[in-house]
Formats: sequence, C-alpha cells, structure tokens
Amino acid sequence: MPSGPQLRAPVQQARHQLSEGRRKLKEQHQQGSPGIQVCARLTDLLDTVVLDIFQAALADLDQQGLTDLASDVTIVPYGGYGRRDVAPFSDVDLMLLHTPRAALRVVPLARRLVADLSDTGFDLGFSVRTPAHACSLSRSDPTVFTSLVESRYLAGSVKLFTGFVSRFRRDARRRTRRLMQSIRQARRVERQQYGETVFLLQPNVKRTRGGLRDLQMVRWIGFARYGEAELDSLQLRGVLSKQDQLTFRRAHEFLLRLRNELHFHAGRSQDVLGKTEQLRLAELYGFQGDRAVLPVEQFMQEYFRHTVAVRNTLAHFISAATPRSPIATSLAPFLGQRVERDFRVGLRHIRATKKSLPSIQSDVDQILRLMDLANQYNARIDPETWIAIRETMAGQTEIKITDEASLHFLSLLSEPARLGALLRRLHELGVLEKLVPGLSRARCLLQFNEYHKYTVDEHCIRAVVHATEFLNDPGHLGQAYRSMKRKRTLHLALILHDLGKGYEEDHSEVGRRLAEEAGRRLKLPQRETEKLIFLVHRHLVMAHLAFRRDTSDESVVVQFAVDVGTPDLLRMLYVLTCADLAAVGPGVLNQWKVEVLTELYLRAMQHLAGDIPSDFAEQQYRERREQIRALIHKLGHVDWYDRQIKALPPAYLQGTNASQIAAQLERLQQLRQDQAVAWARYLSDRDVVEYTVGTYEQIVPGIFHRLTGVLTSQGLEILSADIYTLEDGLVLDRFFVHDPDYVGEPSLTRMDHVRDYLVRAMTDSSSESPTFRRTWEAEHRDQATDLFPLPTRVLFDNNSSDRYTIIDIFANDRRGLLYTITNTLFDSRVSVAIAKIGTYVDQVVDVFYVTDQNGNKIEGERSLDQIRGRLLEAIEKTQSSTSSGP
Repeated sequence: MPSGPQLRAPVQQARHQLSEGRRKLKEQHQQGSPGIQVCARLTDLLDTVVLDIFQAALADLDQQGLTDLASDVTIVPYGGYGRRDVAPFSDVDLMLLHTPRAALRVVPLARRLVADLSDTGFDLGFSVRTPAHACSLSRSDPTVFTSLVESRYLAGSVKLFTGFVSRFRRDARRRTRRLMQSIRQARRVERQQYGETVFLLQPNVKRTRGGLRDLQMVRWIGFARYGEAELDSLQLRGVLSKQDQLTFRRAHEFLLRLRNELHFHAGRSQDVLGKTEQLRLAELYGFQGDRAVLPVEQFMQEYFRHTVAVRNTLAHFISAATPRSPIATSLAPFLGQRVERDFRVGLRHIRATKKSLPSIQSDVDQILRLMDLANQYNARIDPETWIAIRETMAGQTEIKITDEASLHFLSLLSEPARLGALLRRLHELGVLEKLVPGLSRARCLLQFNEYHKYTVDEHCIRAVVHATEFLNDPGHLGQAYRSMKRKRTLHLALILHDLGKGYEEDHSEVGRRLAEEAGRRLKLPQRETEKLIFLVHRHLVMAHLAFRRDTSDESVVVQFAVDVGTPDLLRMLYVLTCADLAAVGPGVLNQWKVEVLTELYLRAMQHLAGDIPSDFAEQQYRERREQIRALIHKLGHVDWYDRQIKALPPAYLQGTNASQIAAQLERLQQLRQDQAVAWARYLSDRDVVEYTVGTYEQIVPGIFHRLTGVLTSQGLEILSADIYTLEDGLVLDRFFVHDPDYVGEPSLTRMDHVRDYLVRAMTDSSSESPTFRRTWEAEHRDQATDLFPLPTRVLFDNNSSDRYTIIDIFANDRRGLLYTITNTLFDSRVSVAIAKIGTYVDQVVDVFYVTDQNGNKIEGERSLDQIRGRLLEAIEKTQSSTSSGP
C-alpha cells in the first residue's frame, strides 16, 4: 500500500476516518454494545467513506473533462455490506451499476474507485455491470444471485437502481424452484468444505453449518420463494412463525457479537472459533464452570444451542417453502394405503389424515406412533404433517411421557430403517430427553479434546446411525448386527453410552445408573435391563482389550468371554464398540481396527458358542507352524529352522501369514550376530507401513528405544509395535506406522531410506540421541495440548498376565514422547516384550508388557514406584521442553 504522502487528500482523510471509526467501534463493542448495533454503525462508517471517495472521484474526473456520469451510474453495496451486518474486517463488496450507453465512460471512474478504496484499506470486492449483465449472471451463478439479494442503494441514479431491482425480482419469480435448488446445492458444497455438521469443535462461525451463512440462507430462500428477504416481512406473511423468527434473531445477535469479537481481537478477518479463542472467550464472557464441566465447555454448549436451533429451524423453513406440485398435493390424501385409521402411507411419505392431524400434532403418544410407523414402512414423514407437529410442539412447556409413548419408542428402537433421522427429530422436539435419562444435560455438551469431533448428544446419535449402517456390511460386523433378535437394546445402549460425561465421576459409572433408570422408565424386562446396564457400563472394555492388551494370550480372551457371558451380549458389545469408534469422527474406525475387534470377537465367540474344542487356538498355531515348515523344508539347516519355528510366539503367528514368516526366517538364518536386516511393506487396507527389524539382542543396548527414535525422527507416527523373541538370541521388532508425508503408499525410495536408518541404528554403537523434526501436524497437536493438558498417568497391572507386568501410560502427545518413554524404561533396566501404541490425536495410551532383566515380573512396590517416578519426570521434561520450543 502506498505511504501517506503519496495518497490524494480524500484518500488520506478516508483512511484516518476508517481507522478512527474502527477504534471507537471496538471500544463500544468492548463496553457491551449489541452485535447488530456495532455492525450497523460500522456499515454507516463504510457508507460515509465510500460516498466521500465516490464524490471526490466524480468531481476529479469532471474537472479533467473525462466523464459526466451522475445519471448513468449507481453505487450498490451487496453481500454482508449490503445487508448491513458487515464484520469489522470483512470484505467490502460494491457493484458499480451503469447504463449500457455509459460502458466506455465508466471505465475511468471504476479504475479510480478501485485504486482509492483499496488505498483506503478496504478488502475490496468490486464489479462493474449493467442491470442486464447482473441479472444474467444471477441466473447462472447462485453465489451472484444470493449476493444481489442483499443489494441496496447508496449513491447515484435512483431510477437505474429501482429498474435493476424490479428486473431482478421478476427474474427470481420466474425461476423460484430452480433458484432454491441451486442455493441449497451451493450451500451444501460450502458446508462440505467448512463443516457439514453443526457440531464441529473448532467451527467457522460464518460458514459451518448452523452459523451466519445459514441465517443468510433464510433471506435468500425467502426472497426466491416469496420475494421477501427480511425476517419481519416473512413473519407478517405467515411463512415464518414468531417463535422461529425469535430463534433466528437470538442466534443472529449471538453470532454477530461473537464474530465481531474474533475480528477485533485478531485485528483482521477471523471467523474460526479455535480452541485458544474458546478458552479466551469463556473467560471474557464470565463462564464459571464447575468441578465437572469446564467454563469453555459451558461457553461452547451455549454456542451449539444457538447453531443447532438455526440448523433445525432453517431445515423446517426450507421444507415449508419448497414448492409442491399442485396435482400431487391434491391427490396426496387419496394415494397410498391407510394404516391404523389415522395415517396414510404412500410411495415415499407417511402423513396424518386431514381429519386426524389436529389431534395428533400435539399428542406425544401419537407423534411417537407416527414415527414408529415411519420406521416400519421406511417412509419419510410428510412435510405438511411435520410442520404442523413442530409448530405445535414448539409451544409446549411440559412434555409428559405415558406408558403408551414408551411402548411406541421401544418399537421405534427395534427397527434400523430410518432410526437415526427419527431420533434427531425427537431430539429437536425435546421428546427424546424425556425418554432417555441424562440426555438433557448432555445436549450440545462439548468434549474439550482433540479426539472427539462432536458434542456428547451428537456423538451418541451418530453411534446409532453408524450401527444401523452395519446392516448392509457384508462381513462379520454386518452378520452380527443382522442376527440380533432384539436390536432395541443395542440402540438404546448407544444413545446412553456416553451420557455420563459432564459429571465428576467416571462416565461409565454414571452411565450404569442412567441405564438402570432407563430400564425402569421404559419398563424393560429385568433381563433386558441387565444387558443394557452391562453394555453401557462396560462399553469400553472390548476396545481396551483389543488395542491395549495382548490378545494372543488365550487367557485374556477366555476371561473376556466369561465376563460377557452370552453370544447375544457379545454380538451387541462388538457392534457397539465399532459404532462408538465410528461416531468419534471421520476415519477413526478404519479397516485395521475393524479387523482387530473382529478377531477378538470371533475368538471370544468360539468360547461362548461351545462348539469348538478348548485347545482350538493351539490347533491353529500348530497348523500355521506346519505351513511354515512346508515352505522352508528344502533350505537345509533343519535343526535351526525347527528351533525357531517352535519358538515363534502366538502373537506373531496370529498376525503374519506363513509365506512372510518363512521369508523372514530365511533372511535371519543368514545373519551374523553383528548384523541387522529390515523389511518394509505398505498395507493398503490399513493405510500403514509395516517396518520389521531382525537382529540379535546382544548387537546393541536398547534395541527397542533406538528403533522408536529412528522412526519418530523421520516424522513417522507409530501406531503399534510388536517385539518378538526367538531362539538363539534372535529378535524381531515390528512397527506399524503412518507416514504423514504421503497420501496413500509412500515411495520405494522413502521406505528404503527408513530401512537404512533402522539398520544403521542397530549396527552403529553411537548412543547419540535422535532429533525430532517439526511438522505442521505436530505443531498443531502441541498447541492443542498446551490449551488444556490432561494429567499424565502411569498405571501398573500385575494381574492380567502370568508372565509380564503391564504398564499403561496416559500422556499428552508430544514429538519424541515414545522415544522418551522407551529410553526411560531402558535406563530403568526394564525389558519390553510387547508394546501397544495408541495415539488419539492429542493423547497417547501406550501399553508395555515388561519384565526385569532376569525375565521376571516386577512386583515390588518400591521398584514400581521408582519406575513410575522416572517415567513421570521424563515425560514432564519432554512436554515442558517442547512447549518452550525453539
């Protein structure tokens, strides 16, 4: 931007006026001025500046004899500036509207305005159009149309502007249906980019679903359908209820004030409500929190309440505004079959009959009956029927649940067809929380971490949705879901499973009581209530075992099967676990996790079904060993191979095919005791790279922590690790890693490069510590951890395994953390036999099966306390050094 002395006097004056005006508006905002008031005053300020620049430009050009345009041009603000709710540092969108005869003469004026307004400090969006050109563009581009809906007169020819508006309105009336479709599609594309769900935990207050853009969409749809954009006008026409108008106005004020604060605080355009800002705003707005709920969680709960209300109310408004075929509307009461006297089911919709609708729309029993039938017939509720229900229920202050309503709800839960959508509608009406204890408290409740992507209530409903989608899964997961005789128990458990969050007590314990209360409230049979309590109380147990314990130990599987007790309950727990993971966020339930859970499910089911011998697993291992022998019988060294095959641990046999084991043994047989070998392969179904290192345990001290250091220093994310000890001092260490530098399979050059580093770490006696490179993902994760660090915990388990002490470590993730932990274990003279690495975006749960140097469990309290102290100290140093960073 040019410096002050180079600018014309009107531009210098405008810059000062704009700067001073923003400063005063910031003070007014900080003193508590409403958001809409600040935006309106900012609009007035911008109008004054634009008018001064426009008048100065006209006068200057007239003096030069270049143009005479007063009657041929109009300055038209549009978009947010036209709507008068422009934020402090938003773009300023202006259209220079001109008559066709002024096409050439308007060019100097346009150039002068662009230069002067840009020099003033505007982020300018500027267009030069005739009325015909503007209307033509609006017909082909929904973004242009929605921007021009917000246009208003500022300066120039009034006649030109009114002519344009009349033409624009006529065009809109002729293309109502097409316009509405294109507006919705454009918004759908934008949501896919900025946030399709209202429950994103770091939302864009303008563009994420339920944000300001959806409030603007009410105006656009209103104009396209009714020729009115203002909420007052839509309410007077009877197409927007007083309650819905109030919902929109409250959300509008909340979001405008919030956006103003984001802009003023950043000193620039800023619409993303990130974690740092959430913490700051919670304090600024005076949220106190309590021992169970953080102030930031209270603040975000209020945010989500507004945006959820906007989402639901907008969907209702669009549904009511969507034009319907007059023929279809007139025939609807006569089409389809009549069911249960009060309803008629057509090809796609179910509707209340005209006679029964007045009595149904406010009766919770009948509403649940309608939803039950909609689910049974897999039919959508007709828009007119739903509009009548919603508008009537919006005025209900108390909702009472009868026994009949409970029965309809349980019947609804029994079928998967449209269950997810119908639960959302019940939640919107406030009925679901009357049926399910704990849901009211969990409504819009944020989980302030980087792992969960949705609020508690949204997560629970999404878990039900994912479970119903398993109906079409061709594998074991779908088979387990389809074979359940009573799916309502599973679906109710999924709704309940996380509702214990937001309390001081462990959420599984709270969930247990909520499940017991739900059983009483819904009058479930005692045995079904017991199953419900087990599923909610123990909903984490299967994932805990699969990802944090050595399930190759058959005693672990047997104990798990005994705890579950019945095949039916095991099926439900298996499906619940997968649905819970899927509902955490996109991509959390990947194919690898499904395979791990499925393997545990099948092995536990073998014990519960009672149709297999007790030594089934050992039989499988014997067969695998024979397959390996068959592949290497021609290689010689029979005694050596036989010793190694006998020593192969169950976990290795279980997770590796026979041909791969045979190939690795062949390479190991050729190794000298001062050598190492490494393999790499990409597993496309899991989108991970498997690195395996074979060597002799005496080659170098601390093999495992050296290898973790190499992998982490190369920027790789270790997902899991296995350590296998063979005969004659041979060891195999296997790592499954994600390579963030690549989408899909890494290049062969990259994998060879990592293999070389792994081998070098084994054959180089240097003890130099690795350095860990900075990446964007690591920086982002570290920042998230700094905002709200979770407590580090080190737990010991000497009961689950006969051979090993199990160490569970919970810590905030940091660069090099795994290396720090394994190096500390090495320095503490602890031998790691098995490692299970779990990274949940901002927190790790690392599990190590360990012994002392003599191969014994570590059971002395003093020894365990010393190890815990060293680990905690080392982890704290890593986190503090990373936080201070270079």
